Amino acid sequence: MNIVFSNNLKKFRNQKNYTQEQVAEILGVSTHTISRWECNTTLPDVTILPQIAKLYCVTIDDFFKESSIAYKNYAQRLASVYEETRKPEDFICADNEFKKLIKNGVHSTEDLWTYGTLHHFMMQYSTNKAIELFNEVIDIGQNVNEEVFWKTKIQKMLLYSQIGKSKENINTALEDIRKNSNNAINWRCLISAYIFDRDVENAYESFKKAVEKFPNDAIIYTLGGDICSKLGKNNEALTYWDKAIELDYTCLDAKYSKIDYYAKIGNKDKCHCLSLEIVEELKKSGLDIEADAEEKRLKNLINNIQ
Repeated sequence: MNIVFSNNLKKFRNQKNYTQEQVAEILGVSTHTISRWECNTTLPDVTILPQIAKLYCVTIDDFFKESSIAYKNYAQRLASVYEETRKPEDFICADNEFKKLIKNGVHSTEDLWTYGTLHHFMMQYSTNKAIELFNEVIDIGQNVNEEVFWKTKIQKMLLYSQIGKSKENINTALEDIRKNSNNAINWRCLISAYIFDRDVENAYESFKKAVEKFPNDAIIYTLGGDICSKLGKNNEALTYWDKAIELDYTCLDAKYSKIDYYAKIGNKDKCHCLSLEIVEELKKSGLDIEADAEEKRLKNLINNIQ
């Protein structure tokens, strides 16, 4: 027998303020059986251990630890497990348990605080993991897949801007241009870095330099249109977006930008035409799920135009 196990059974029950009779009724066994477990005379069947653990708001491993305590609820216990391990699978378990608490309306303010902290820890993990993966793609370089390389660069810059590293984006982009000013992606990154930093004046100046060096780069024209829109140069913005689409009809970012512009000025017809083009292009690429989602999103956007 295991004296630590039996002692914990009794300790956890007392910490949860259950009587032996109450536990016996919940588990569907006799009070005598609960007594024998706690007296280390017999052990419960392994198949019932998960049910006992959940009742006492502990994990099965806690039964075999001398210093274990019963938590206020099972979600709190799973949160403590994740706090110790920081494993995504442990986060998912705790997340699911907190969702049940909230759905059933039996959560406390402490539960909400713990749940928020849980997400905070997971956010840190996810941020670090995302940067690690982005860097792996960037280290491989753009020769393997230029489109994926560019998407990775812009996504990492967006992440950096969201965690307060906008200036680092700019410095990195400037350094990359210093090393190789004949790479269009380096200029796209510099323009985007200024946009993320809300420095539209420098973004515009960088765009003007870039478009002279790369007059056939659709993405640079798209970024130029976005900058001009922020500066209130709407005719110039439309010219650049149209140029981007002329260079690359599948340049959806330019079409999205045009939709946003036409939505602001209340032009439903042009929004509708552009949204149809986007959905059709997504379907041509075999992205049916994305096409359906965009169709709904754009339909809602158009319906909300005053």
